[in-house]
Amino acid sequence: MTHEEARIWLIATLKKMNPAYSKLPVPGDEQGQKDMLRILMNICAPSPLSSQFLEIQNAYLRRESILKGIVDERTLGPCAADPRICIWQGDITRLKTDAIVNAANRGMTGCYQPLHGCIDNAIHSAAGLELRWICWRIMQKQGSEEPTGQAKITPGFCLPARNVIHTVGPIVFGGLTDEHRRLLRSCYESCLRIAEENRLRSIAFCCISTGEFMFPPAEAAAIAVRTVRDFLDRQADRYSEIGSYLGGTDNYRGIEKVIFNVFKDSDRKIYEDLLN
Repeated sequence: MTHEEARIWLIATLKKMNPAYSKLPVPGDEQGQKDMLRILMNICAPSPLSSQFLEIQNAYLRRESILKGIVDERTLGPCAADPRICIWQGDITRLKTDAIVNAANRGMTGCYQPLHGCIDNAIHSAAGLELRWICWRIMQKQGSEEPTGQAKITPGFCLPARNVIHTVGPIVFGGLTDEHRRLLRSCYESCLRIAEENRLRSIAFCCISTGEFMFPPAEAAAIAVRTVRDFLDRQADRYSEIGSYLGGTDNYRGIEKVIFNVFKDSDRKIYEDLLN
């Protein structure tokens, strides 16, 4: 099956799974077909998927990832002020790293709005429908919506990143409050803790809460940088003590690289001013 044939097969299969879309004609152009496939994935309810579907979907999405261009975090240079931290501007779904952070909603199963521009939609679309299914299972077990400021980890599935860490940021209605600031700090701390618990060495953060959740970007970045640096400093002290106790036998030394992923030029400048 060619790459194009796989796309057509996935569209046909998902149309059968979504009867309201079953009579829609398949566009003749490549971009139209890609948009239709993403729409059908976006609106698909969480469900177990056949091995045949997963085999074809995964091969297709991994090929798409290669065509977009994978960016290995090992090629990213550190900031001038802190060798543990980098800034990278671009599509976070291209990053090959131990984990990328998803700014999720409280349902935690992705964005269901067709072709929506949020990072939640982009990550689920690139990872494949197995991500939605495992997130749904996690939430069913939890039995409630995800509280703001906490984090969950899942595999990355078809993403170059090995894992996705999902966190729900604060929504700023009206003026910014100390509680909003506390919750945003908690998002970063929770993501870092769960990364360390899973012995990950690198993590890429998006700009949590600064899009539709309306947290002012400059203050959000200041909180992000301060929280990450404080965590890394405490971690270095902790592993230094552990290494001394174990006689240097433990080869895991905590998170070694934190990437601040930005999409807008304005956000890049904010982080560069803070870190360079």
